[in-house]
Amino acid sequence: MDSPKTQDLYRHARERIPGGVGLLSKRPENLAPGCWPPYSAEAHGCVVTDLDGNSYRDFSTNGIGACLLGYADPAVTEAVIRTVRAGSMSSLNAPEEVELADRLCEIHPWAEQVRFARTGGETLALAVRIARAATDRSLVIVSGYHGWSDWYLACNLGDSDALRGMWLAGVPPFGVPRELRGTAVPLEHGDIEHLEEIFRRHGDRIAAVVAEPCRHEMPAPGFLERLRALCDHHGSMLIFDEVTIGWRWRFGGSHLAFGVTPDLAAFAKALGNGHPIGAVIGSSRAMAGAQKSFISSTYWTERTGPAAALAALRRMEETKVWEHAGKIGRMVMKLWRDSAKKCDLPLAVNSDPEFACLAAFGFTGARATELRTLYTRYLLDEGFLAGTGFYPTLAHTEQDVAEFGAALDRTFAKLRAALDSPQPILKEDELALSGFQRLVR
Repeated sequence: MDSPKTQDLYRHARERIPGGVGLLSKRPENLAPGCWPPYSAEAHGCVVTDLDGNSYRDFSTNGIGACLLGYADPAVTEAVIRTVRAGSMSSLNAPEEVELADRLCEIHPWAEQVRFARTGGETLALAVRIARAATDRSLVIVSGYHGWSDWYLACNLGDSDALRGMWLAGVPPFGVPRELRGTAVPLEHGDIEHLEEIFRRHGDRIAAVVAEPCRHEMPAPGFLERLRALCDHHGSMLIFDEVTIGWRWRFGGSHLAFGVTPDLAAFAKALGNGHPIGAVIGSSRAMAGAQKSFISSTYWTERTGPAAALAALRRMEETKVWEHAGKIGRMVMKLWRDSAKKCDLPLAVNSDPEFACLAAFGFTGARATELRTLYTRYLLDEGFLAGTGFYPTLAHTEQDVAEFGAALDRTFAKLRAALDSPQPILKEDELALSGFQRLVR
């Protein structure tokens, strides 16, 4: 589609904003350089309209996982508008945060106290600070992707890219104090042997283990239980990162399905359905660390975040959105498999059907990056935003999926033709980037 206004603004943005955008996942270069629309003028349901008036159905990550109910959900939007009209910031506190704290503890009977933030990264930084203050220890074991903060990127202070196999390749620790070396240790999810080795070596120094309970598949048998047992034995805190999987697979978070109780749990993204809100919930013993440490920020006290979260929780529970997201995700996963088989494309679906709420696939082989880029470009021409990950929402219908499936068949046929060509279709600078990479202006 023709989008000169949208693309021109991004070219200017790269001159003014380092990296072009504030979130790595929203860089157009990660999907289809020069083609992916960087900006939206409107977003409703699962439809996004760019600055040139082109409309696309979003079969990508739908707000990087934030908009589980779909864009601009009417109930959530109305709650936010009422709050803004009433005055969303003052010298006094927002009563909605007390109501939200009560609601979160009601959903999670193990939790007794709550602290709020506004983004996933700072929510996890808050949880780690609380755990370190409560235990008076420094070392943290990490298992998964937990944001951009120093406490996490300290894993890469050394001779190797320790996070490479965990989530995001090529993340340099520039700007992270060298003195933090040794304060964060990466752990592959499910690696019980390595977990026990770390505790044998550092047990009396470990403040916390930070782990996603699950993401694209079930946790290894006994892994979460062993985390809990070792933390109990050594006086460490167990922190579950529910920022991405939380609410999407199970109402209240994935850990409730496994019967393993953390000391702290962190939520953000879907909690506000596109409006900034994050929460750390925990036992009174763990949350005592929040009283010991200085933890304070002006915009953690504005009203729209808690108001949005209260409305979003009501909508999630009423609609059982997690069931719908799983159904739509499984339908799309089947389309990927079936269409790829018809065209004999080298494709692997990377998610367990149980976790279709975070559906993902990948191309394989020497031309995988070219196929990934062309996939996105061809589907843009069909009127769909699409990458190799799909986060379904309440707004996606079976009709949307059927029309996506027809477009997918046409797209995969083109990919087969591209793969049959002896020469690459795209030049090097037209290929999508992978991992973290500095953009040259």
